[in-house]
Amino acid sequence: MEPLLLPFRWIYRGLVWFANSPRTLIISYLLMIVVAGVIYGQVENASAADAVWWAVVTASTVGYGDISPTTWAGRFLAALLISTMVLLVIPLITAHFASRLIVDDDAFEHDEQEELKNDVRRMRALLEEFAARQGIEMPEPERRQPLNAPDSAAPLWERSRRSGKRPPRS
Repeated sequence: MEPLLLPFRWIYRGLVWFANSPRTLIISYLLMIVVAGVIYGQVENASAADAVWWAVVTASTVGYGDISPTTWAGRFLAALLISTMVLLVIPLITAHFASRLIVDDDAFEHDEQEELKNDVRRMRALLEEFAARQGIEMPEPERRQPLNAPDSAAPLWERSRRSGKRPPRS
């Protein structure tokens, strides 16, 4: 089963790389317009300007109707261009911009997290030293697997409860 899923993993990784690069998105959009325009111009015997105009109007799903394909090859190209734009490019562009807008400004940076971890370690060492001087036996800390670990035995709703995050509403 694993070999069958390998191509899909590569496609997924390619889409993630593609979606995380605004330059790649813009270049691929422009390239798609030019290629579709050239193919349309050849198939429908249209001028270069009309072919690129058709590609832009079709890719944006506006479809003014001033230029439309008359051959089956042109119609297939139109369907392919519209499907690619609607199902792939537009969602990737939207997701990219949405991910830039949804930023947690209160989140700790990596250096701050490391500093906090070191502070907790120092406090624990001081607390253990103080407890040893006073003759107090300290319980061993509970070792927990990270909540987001892929092999975590806890169900998803338990992970969200233990992490302090509310589970999603149903």
